[in-house]
Amino acid sequence: MRTIRIGTRGSKLALWQAAYVRQSLEKSNPDIRFEQVIIKTEGDIDQKSSLTRIGGQGVFTKEIEKALVNNEVDMAVHSLKDLPSKMPEGLVLGAVPERGPVEDILITQNGLSLDQLPESTRIATGSIRRKSQLLNMRPDLLITDLRGNIDTRIRKLKEEGIDGIIMARAAVIRLNLKSIKYAVFSTEEMIPAVGQGAIGIQIRHDDTQVLDIVKTINQDQAYYAVLAERSLLSTLDSGCQFPVGAYAQVFNNTLRINGFVASEDGRNRLYDTVECQRDDAEHAGNLLAKKLLEKGAKSLLDEFNRT
Repeated sequence: MRTIRIGTRGSKLALWQAAYVRQSLEKSNPDIRFEQVIIKTEGDIDQKSSLTRIGGQGVFTKEIEKALVNNEVDMAVHSLKDLPSKMPEGLVLGAVPERGPVEDILITQNGLSLDQLPESTRIATGSIRRKSQLLNMRPDLLITDLRGNIDTRIRKLKEEGIDGIIMARAAVIRLNLKSIKYAVFSTEEMIPAVGQGAIGIQIRHDDTQVLDIVKTINQDQAYYAVLAERSLLSTLDSGCQFPVGAYAQVFNNTLRINGFVASEDGRNRLYDTVECQRDDAEHAGNLLAKKLLEKGAKSLLDEFNRT
């Protein structure tokens, strides 16, 4: 029996995602054995520094990608929002299973919504995208940085005088965290990160056997949606973490993608949308990025990179 090695981070959420992929692949490929290989990434080792300071993009994926390139694993399972839009040479996105919830949530002790929070409430997030959109909606908020795994973040909410934290709804649902109280942002209120809620299966571009295997759990709607989102990010890419978000949905054969670029303080926010045929997903993301650039996104990105 052939063995396929699945590279993954060792966090609870990463292990849940890898197990989900493994179990799905086992159902559709009963004659193959799948095993998980845990790989530590820079983001796992350094859980204190700001993601912006240590590089943002790629800090949770580089070491796993190296193992894939070096043939130490046969596929890699990532949270797609962590995977840079430009991959190392020789690697491709092989499949995207059914996408989970894409929304961001506000976790507080009492499950308050953003509108219910008092003035100058202290909110913690490690995401520049979330910080920018929070300040756009509520300029009075005091935003502080937040790092660590999910358990650490929730502990900080209870012990460090933070009034609320922002997390991805998918993480809470997948880890079955029933004891926390939260309010859900709509995707219009807070546009998700590129690939949020989606799991990406990365493979070597010339490994046609593994491609055929992972395609058995690919969902076309999720795959084309994230292609569009990642195309937008690739066109805008400034090489670091910056305030940008996008969300694409596929209805029948039509794809619609919304996106934004903003200043870190949320005062300047550019938004637009594109609709196209599903098979033109990458073109749609590219076109939306160009529309945002025409509105002045480049000057916002340049300003952010100078700070």
